[in-house]
Amino acid sequence: MIKQVIGAFIAVISIAVTFGVPKKFLIHAGTVGAVGWFVNLILSFMGFPIVSSMFFATLAVALMSHSYARILKTPVTLFLITGILPLVPGVGMYQTVYYLITNDEKLSRYYFNQTMQIAGMIALAIFIVDTIFRIFQKK
Repeated sequence: MIKQVIGAFIAVISIAVTFGVPKKFLIHAGTVGAVGWFVNLILSFMGFPIVSSMFFATLAVALMSHSYARILKTPVTLFLITGILPLVPGVGMYQTVYYLITNDEKLSRYYFNQTMQIAGMIALAIFIVDTIFRIFQKK
């Protein structure tokens, strides 16, 4: 589990460099991605369904991204876009296409449905945290 979290940290820093995130924010971006992946792993280990664990992991990523953005006075997207990448359901899309090509419609539909649910939960979690921060920002 620790290897996966470290791997997520390194992957997020690598993609942050590619996206042009300033050097002084790379550790913060990596931390956001690592914490998100850690939350996902812990909840999956505890028996949560993958869709639920992704939702709560994305809540953690969005919350940390907004917090870092306020503290460091930077755009939220510096941390949110890079930090969310370990949670993006790329494997689910691969499996959907793979089973579609191999004419296994049942598994293809299953993975497509699961991937869309995960994508929806990611979007919903980001929306919820963004809305909460906007409400408190107005007050």
